[in-house]
Formats: sequence, C-alpha cells, structure tokens
Amino acid sequence: MTAPLRLVVLGDSIAYGSGAARAEDALGPRLARELRGAGIDTELTVLAVPGAVSGDLAAQVRRAAPLSADLAVVVVGANDLARFVPVESATGALGAAVTDLRAGGTDVVVVPAPDMSSIPFVPPVLRPAVRAACTLLQQRQAAVARAHGAVVAPVAAEVSRAFGADPALFSADRFHPSSAGYARIAAALAPTVLAAARDRRDRSAA
Repeated sequence: MTAPLRLVVLGDSIAYGSGAARAEDALGPRLARELRGAGIDTELTVLAVPGAVSGDLAAQVRRAAPLSADLAVVVVGANDLARFVPVESATGALGAAVTDLRAGGTDVVVVPAPDMSSIPFVPPVLRPAVRAACTLLQQRQAAVARAHGAVVAPVAAEVSRAFGADPALFSADRFHPSSAGYARIAAALAPTVLAAARDRRDRSAA
C-alpha cells in the first residue's frame, strides 16, 4: 500500500486560512482535497502562523522537520510588504527556509507575495506604487526560490485580477480572503501543487 503524501503548509495568514468561514475552506484543506481528488492520498499539517513574515519561516521549518514532509507549500510575503521589511532580508530568509526544507528531503512549492494593490482600502492613487513594490518582491522571491531548488507557483497576476474584479473574494476585514477567495487561490495553485506531488510520487516509486 502506497504511503500517503505528507503535505505541510507554511507561511502567513493566507497559508493559515485567516478570513475563511470554516476551517475546511482554508487553503491547506482545499489543496489536500485537490490532491485526494486526483488520487493522491494526503496527510495535511498546517504550520503557518498569522502575521508571519519571511523571517519567521525558520521556526516553522524547525517544527516541520520531525514530520519528514514530502511536499511543503510556502505562502509568504504579504506581511513583509505591509511592514516594509527590506527585500533582501525577506528573500534571504525565504532562501534559507527552502534550503533547509530541501536538505531534509522535502520538495517545495513557493507562492510569492500577493499583489496588495487589489486590497479595497488601498487608495487608487497609491496602487501603482504598491503594485510596483509587490512585483519587485515577487520577482526576487521567485529567483531565490528557484535558485535554492523550489518550484514557484506563478499565480499572483491571475489571483490579483480575480480579487480586483470581485470584492466578494475578500472577507469582512477587506484584507484576508473569504472562503470564496480561498477557493479561487486554491484553484490557481492546484496545477502546480498537483504537478509537484505527482513528480514526488513518481520519483518515490522509481
């Protein structure tokens, strides 16, 4: 009998599921259901912490180590932007986290920072500057993640368009995703996560 895929989700409040109406509506459970629906038995552990910045990933990676996870999904960057964490500091911490996960035998999918210019309370006049800051961090995160052996999920632009067009994708705080928002994010992420999981399964079976 094939062992279940051990999936861990690390990162910030989006990785945790803040804003979802029900626990099962959060990102991790949705991704686990996608995997199971594709015939990949999955054990999910969510170690993400609301409010986390990239520098907080090290503690989450240490908590993940005893799990011997097959696949980690890392969602981080929004709080680095909100707190004006220097790009070099944020990406350095992300690179270190990916390196440690890979050293432990875990495959990694990195989800770069969201485009925060779509958040409703960002004034229109500030949106170009916010979008530029987000794009810079996204690009640097992607480069560092790939350099350290992770797969990057290129979903920021697609998700941003969806959130910009449909306010219902935000929860009542107008910052975190709603249950519908998490469904949209999970749908965008699913192809990348499924591909990584299948690759892991095929390598394990070889």
